[in-house]
Amino acid sequence: MMARLRALVEERVAARRRAIAAAVSAAGVEARVEGEDVRLSGRGLMRRWMGDLLLREAGPEAGRGRR
Repeated sequence: MMARLRALVEERVAARRRAIAAAVSAAGVEARVEGEDVRLSGRGLMRRWMGDLLLREAGPEAGRGRR
């Protein structure tokens, strides 16, 4: 019984990793499943990371006009 439950859980986790990789790939970032990890790479990832970083560094005053 426990072996069957373990196998079901492992398949569900593997399916979740594949779904994550597919969603990230659809967003333009290279993704691959390596064992228990979903590895992301490529220019799309760098562009997305840099865009988020620039927004965070801009702070709460970003987007407001100067007075």
